[in-house]
Amino acid sequence: MSRLVVAGVKKRFGATLALDGVELHAEAGEVHAVLGENGAGKSTLMKILAGALRLDSGRILLDARPFDVRGPIAARDAGVAMVYQEPLLCPHLSVEDNVLLGLEPVATGVFVDRREARRRTDAALALVEAPGESRRLEPTTLVGKLSPSERQLVALARALAQSECRVLILDEPTSSLPADDAERLFEVVGGLKRRGICILYISHFLEEVERIADRYTVLRDGQSVASGTMGDTTLDRLVELMAGRRVEQVFTRSERTPGEPIVRIEELAGERLPRSATLTLHRGEVLGIAGLLGSGRTELLRAVFGLDEVRSGKVRVGAFVGPASPARRLAEGVGMLSEDRKQEGLAESLSLTDNLTLSRLDGLGPFGVVLPRRAQAVTRSFIERLRIRCRDPEQPARDLSGGNQQKLALARLLYHDVDVYLLDEPTRGIDVASRADVYGVIDALAARGKAVLLVSSYLPELLGVCDRVAVMRRGRLGPVHAAGDVTEHGLLVEATGAAG
Repeated sequence: MSRLVVAGVKKRFGATLALDGVELHAEAGEVHAVLGENGAGKSTLMKILAGALRLDSGRILLDARPFDVRGPIAARDAGVAMVYQEPLLCPHLSVEDNVLLGLEPVATGVFVDRREARRRTDAALALVEAPGESRRLEPTTLVGKLSPSERQLVALARALAQSECRVLILDEPTSSLPADDAERLFEVVGGLKRRGICILYISHFLEEVERIADRYTVLRDGQSVASGTMGDTTLDRLVELMAGRRVEQVFTRSERTPGEPIVRIEELAGERLPRSATLTLHRGEVLGIAGLLGSGRTELLRAVFGLDEVRSGKVRVGAFVGPASPARRLAEGVGMLSEDRKQEGLAESLSLTDNLTLSRLDGLGPFGVVLPRRAQAVTRSFIERLRIRCRDPEQPARDLSGGNQQKLALARLLYHDVDVYLLDEPTRGIDVASRADVYGVIDALAARGKAVLLVSSYLPELLGVCDRVAVMRRGRLGPVHAAGDVTEHGLLVEATGAAG
């Protein structure tokens, strides 16, 4: 008997048919990967299972019983819990308060029973500790002081504490985690699987899906197009199923001849991070920055772009020297893509057209007037270029899937047509075929003589796309290596300091 059966589920949003007869069968005690491109319908299906949305037609069975819930609380009470890609936590509250938020045990009907609350919290945290690991999360610690991986564990503990969990949905759980923390999460997932929990696992990192999943279901254009056992397929076949076409080459790196230096950074230090960074970026090259989360990679890009204050050192862009604001950097030909698309990348309530064009209105009409038709035409060209799945240019950005929001943020930067691109995790949360498209865009930029400084936590991306790579560790940027002279293992050793 299947733990979860999804049969003929349909969901429509206005004129958009998001799900069109989806089928999925998942067993107790298995990790079932739900795969698909951005906009394929994965998030819509998961939100229906988690009670955040209601299906239009079809049926869902949980342990052979009809599953028709009317909200997230009802879903959790039924044994279905979801951990979102961006953990929904209260940073000003403690670990214990977050784990039990809304389900606090009370004494005499008024006061929180702190002894029972601690017992329940300890039980939930025990479920998310790796086997043989000593206690890492203290119930009294403020969530705002935790690392991204620790916050992910708190969100996981909260999901497991709500009820007797039968189905656990994990949406891109490793997208913000370095390799060592991802390994730890895999151990936790393995322990939950052994407890008989059915785990629906969404990820665009097919290498980890191949490792952790037992079975898979592929969605494309709102339909389930394939399912099977992971051992009976290949990664190339999964990519083809997801994209509906063969993706001949994921990484694109044409022959490049670096030109003149365009950015020189000398002993750059910020208020906190980076502590020291020196490098030279040339026209026509892609230079990658590796390192663990918190090592100072993002702060380096922010300092160069003028978002964070520079405490010491120099930044030279062409003939311009010294600190600058983001507006001045744009005028100098430098643009940045933030890793935080929700807080810094997009105005989610505005349309795709507004998000793409508001920071550059010249050329959209005569005498400084913006013609909507012209702005929409520009937007359509980038929708086609980056294969952004959307209804039309006037659709609000918040209605896009996370991966398509990421492509929209990148499109705005491309529209500025700057000379230097500072890209912070540009492929975070986007599918394999879309990553291949982004890599092609980056390669084309370098071929046109543009310079790209690329921060990424995905080491195959750095080695596959970049000409040179440097590693940042504890705020200090190490020597720059030719990409062909280093390996993933070597980069990890340098990032963790394991060799010394």
